Formats: sequence, structure tokens, C-alpha cells
Amino acid sequence: MSTNNSPASVRPELHFWQIFNMCFGFLGIQFGFALQNANVSRIFQTLGADIDDIPILWIAAPLTGLIVQPTIGYLSDNTWNRFGRRRPYFLIGAILTTLALFIMPHSPTLWIAAGMLWIMDASINIAMEPFRAFVGDNLPKSQRTQGYAMQSFFIGIGAVVASALPYMLTEFFNVANTAPAGEIADSVRYAFYFGAVVLFIAVSWTVVSSKEYSPAELEAFHQAEQAVNPALDKVNPSHMGEGFGRRSAAQYQFGALIFAIIGGLFTAAVYLYQLDKKLYILSIGILAFAPMQYYCAFALQKTSAASKNIAAHGKTTLPTGMLFTVVDDMFAMPKTMRQLALVQFFAWFALFAMWIYTTAAVTSYHYGSADVLSKQFNDGADWVGILFAFYNGFAALAAICIPFLAKWLGVRLTHTVNMFLGGSGLISFYFISDPSLLWLPMIGVGFAWASILSVPYALLSGALPPQKMGVYMGIFNFFIVIPQLLAASILGLLLNTFFNGEPIYALVLGGVFMMLSGIAVLFVDQDNSH
Repeated sequence: MSTNNSPASVRPELHFWQIFNMCFGFLGIQFGFALQNANVSRIFQTLGADIDDIPILWIAAPLTGLIVQPTIGYLSDNTWNRFGRRRPYFLIGAILTTLALFIMPHSPTLWIAAGMLWIMDASINIAMEPFRAFVGDNLPKSQRTQGYAMQSFFIGIGAVVASALPYMLTEFFNVANTAPAGEIADSVRYAFYFGAVVLFIAVSWTVVSSKEYSPAELEAFHQAEQAVNPALDKVNPSHMGEGFGRRSAAQYQFGALIFAIIGGLFTAAVYLYQLDKKLYILSIGILAFAPMQYYCAFALQKTSAASKNIAAHGKTTLPTGMLFTVVDDMFAMPKTMRQLALVQFFAWFALFAMWIYTTAAVTSYHYGSADVLSKQFNDGADWVGILFAFYNGFAALAAICIPFLAKWLGVRLTHTVNMFLGGSGLISFYFISDPSLLWLPMIGVGFAWASILSVPYALLSGALPPQKMGVYMGIFNFFIVIPQLLAASILGLLLNTFFNGEPIYALVLGGVFMMLSGIAVLFVDQDNSH
């Protein structure tokens, strides 16, 4: 990235069009993501899925993000070539997602559709994860709220059109929104084709119109920023190899044993007491973390001799490799990041409930039909697409307002207000009987969505070491994925146990969780200390 500043200068501010170009690709990414969110439950039901099966089928998306995002974050942190650091991953992800969007609406069976969701979500994650680190790399702290808000703006704009596409194709171009049993409607198929083209063009624009700082330039900026504000040196001493907050081999072994015991007992209980099979998602996830910690213990023991030699000179060394780095950095994450974990947990549990249950809730509660072949069901499903377009449109407007609200109310209180607006919106679905009025709650949901996509990242980016921006942004995705895994595991159980299987109550629960997220953010530190 060209700049007139000397290499030792503080990271320069970028002008509007530079920020515009580096965020524009998110329009395309969200185009694909919104098509997925608004239509995949409809596709699953069309191909024969029961309401109770939808959460488990959706689990591919968060599981994929859990693996892909920290992997891509680590790889992009350690990439530098003539194409840049983050941009190669933008382009690879765009190509793969484009292909997946063309193939997904031709899925002949339910399980092929579920597999295509897995592939599509992995591809979207390859492109999406580096965009978060891209803002942290290129913008000084003073502009990061603006940068993430710009991403939220493009997310809103892209999702408005994408969510409304099936409806618009039917209403304005007479494309059929119904199809024979087991076939996906033409309106959905054509929307996916259009989305594939938009995604590829938008991401390609960012790739060709934006530049990146080299690792040497980023390090020079970091050193200059430390000279201006010495407190920045406390952001995360562990990344300097000083062993701050790192675990020993014995601690990893003990942690592995605890996770193995808890995971084993939980799995056995699900099997012996014939509990909901979706709970295996949680139990196996707990079990899987045990061998990861055993690996870290082994890696530390393997490098112990070298560590002792170097320690004589006042330093320590740590094992290299992606798995160890991701797990070890997770345990050494900054205090601000740990506090934001709870904020993200509540918010993304709510979002996952909304994404997977809105179609079922609106079609059954407001349109009175669960028959996927009926006109009422498909009219309701189309209206859900419009509602999703509404909340994304309001999110685009909210993204413009958030930087100003943050200056007026402060970053944390701004997020609290937005999350209470969103929570009230979801709860009001229960009280609004006329489906034509359901766009009103989407105003609040839009403000919450824009805030979720910008404020936590603005709070987080100032607490991260620059050379680990990618991997920590990937680890931060754990706090997006874990609540989605939990929601997929227990939402169906909660609805069947307490609410007679009525999907409308999933939206009410989502609203409560959004409000809890708004409360949790008030306890997040805004300084860079641990």
C-alpha cells in the first residue's frame, strides 16, 4: 500500500474511497451468505426435512467456520507474496463460493443439499475471515469503527437484494416460486445464479483495487505506535515469546484429561438415557478438544530442552505449527477478547435461532401452513425473504449511524441500545398477528445486526498484536460458532419440551438472548490491559 509516510511513521489514515474499496468485497460475500440464510431452510423442507431436523442439518455451517476461520487466519498471518497477505484468500474463497452457489439449488436429495451447505459455508469462510483482519491491518485504531461499519453497510446492501431476490423474481418477472415435490423452485435457483456472479465481481474488485502493507511495514507501524503510546506494548506480551499467560505441558495434560472425562460421560449419558441425538454435537465437541490439548503437551515437551537453553538468556521458545499456535493463543487471549466471548455467545445464539426458525415460524404462525407444497407456505417463505431484506436494509442505515452513536453514547452503550432494539423486535413476532406488519420489528433487528458486525470487532482489534490479527480473528469466530452449535443441539429439544414444538418461541428465546448480549457488553474493558 503506497504512502508518503516514512516506514517508521504511525500508520496513516486512509481516505473514504480506499476504505470503500477494501470493504466492497463484503457486499458479494454477504450476497452469498444472505441467500444461504434466507433459503437453505426452505430448500431443506422442500427436499423432505422435518422441522426437528433443520437445526442438525444447519450444523454444517458453524462447524465449518470453527475449523476454517482459525486455519485461514493462521495461514494469512504467515503469507506474503506478490498477491499480498489476505487478498489471495479473498480470491480463492470467491471462486469456490461461486461454484457452490451454482450447484446448491440443483441438489437432488436432502443429504446432498446438506453437503453442499457444508462446502458453500467453508468457501464463504475462506473469503470472509481475512476481511476482518484486513481492516485491522490497514486502518489505524481511530478509523477501525468506521472500517467495520463500512463492512456492515455493504453487508446490509448485499443482503437486502439477495434476501428479496426470490420474491422479486416471482412478483416482477413471473418466475415460479413453486415446484413439484422434491424439486427446488425456479425463483430460488435463479437467485443463486445471480448471487454467484455478484459475489465474484465484488470480491474481485477489492482484490484488484486494494493494496496491503508488508509484514515489515506493519511491524514498523506497530513500533511507531508503541513509541507514541507505550501502553500498546501491553496488548499481549505472550506474542513476544515471554510466556505470559501460556500453559505448561502439565496444564495441557490435566486439561486434556478433564475434557476427555467430561466428554466421555456426557456422550455415555446421551446414549444410555436415549437423550436427543443432537446432544452428540456437544459431547463429541468436548471430547475432540482433549486430543488437541494432548498434542500441545507433547509439542511443549518436545521443545523443552531448547526452551531451557534459550531461557538462560531471558527468553523462552514455543513450538511452531498451526494447531499448537491456535490452541495456545486461545488460552493466552487478551482480557478484552475473553469478555467479548460472552457478548458474542448471546448474540449469535439469537441470530442462529432467527435464521433457522423464521421461515417455519412465519409460515406456521402467521400463514397457517406447514405444507411445503402449498401456496400459503411458499408465500410465507417468500415474505421471510423480504423480511430478511428489510433487516439488512435497516442494518445498512444503522451502519451509517453507529460511528456517530459511538461518539455520543460510547461504543459499549451503543451496542447495548442496538441489542435491546433487536431483542424487542424478535419478541414482538409473537404479538404481531398481521404478517404485513412484520417488517416493523426488522428495524430493531437491523440495528442489532449492524452492531454485531462492527462493535465487537472494533473493541477487539485494539487489543490484538498486529502479527496475530488473522489468527485471533479466527479464534474469535469460536465465540460465534459455539453458540450456534449449542443452539442446533438444544433449540429443538427446548421447543418440544416447553413450547409444544412451536417454532415462534425460538424467535422469542432469540430476543431474550439478544438483550443479554446487550447487558454483557457493558462489562467489557475498553483498554488494552489483560
